[in-house]
Amino acid sequence: MAISVPKEWWRGFFDPRFYTPADVAHVEAAGREVRFVVRQCGLKRGAAVLDLCCGPGRHSLPLARKGLLVTGLDYSRAYLGEARAKARRARVDARFVRGDMRKLRFAAEFDAAVNLFTSFGYFDKWRDNAAVLAGLARALKPGGLLLMEMMNADWLKGHFRSRSWQRQDRGVYQLEENELARGGRQVRSRWIRIFPDGRVEERGLALWLFDRRSLSALLRAAGFVPLKFWGSMAGDRLSKETNRLIVLARKAPVPREGRARRGDRARA
Repeated sequence: MAISVPKEWWRGFFDPRFYTPADVAHVEAAGREVRFVVRQCGLKRGAAVLDLCCGPGRHSLPLARKGLLVTGLDYSRAYLGEARAKARRARVDARFVRGDMRKLRFAAEFDAAVNLFTSFGYFDKWRDNAAVLAGLARALKPGGLLLMEMMNADWLKGHFRSRSWQRQDRGVYQLEENELARGGRQVRSRWIRIFPDGRVEERGLALWLFDRRSLSALLRAAGFVPLKFWGSMAGDRLSKETNRLIVLARKAPVPREGRARRGDRARA
């Protein structure tokens, strides 16, 4: 039986009463991940950074503690409320805004952008992936860097499991049912979560899958030059045996002839 997932599944999925990306294990890992980001992007105090799909601020806050000017953007009001409350309690200066990642309104504002923890490929239409990257290119200053981290499609296909049980943080048990769709380019999942108080809740999600080749093509089409790939946030080499896909890309300069043509049109 095919797994049925709403086209806009993300609207109701990212609710801390159902799921949080800020559980104990992931919060503990955030410091190491942020050090990797800062090192690979060469970020210095005062650099402006966009944390796209920031969630409850798991990476935004440690980035801000390093003296970076952080803007976190997310669609979930609940996650943004958590992030703002955590920033106030920690006396950390970070800006959090709500928005749709396909419709970024920033223009040449950031030195770097990060999109972490498989926060890409959510939408029903493939062209929306391109729209997200095009918005990121507009948001970055000339030569700005983008670091993305997501599931590695090559690993998933080689280790695919149609069903699994996991015991997670705070005594939550999760049953996952998975299937590959759209010719293996997308994974659809059904999550059933059993909470310690006896609640049982279910949600569906669908994610486009990316390997080095497909992600590179999307990045280049959006105006980025891929620079480096890794298989973990510890800097492991990317392979079919690494479950993460991390890429560092630079916003490509506008070709001289492109600038000239725009100037000619302006004078006309």
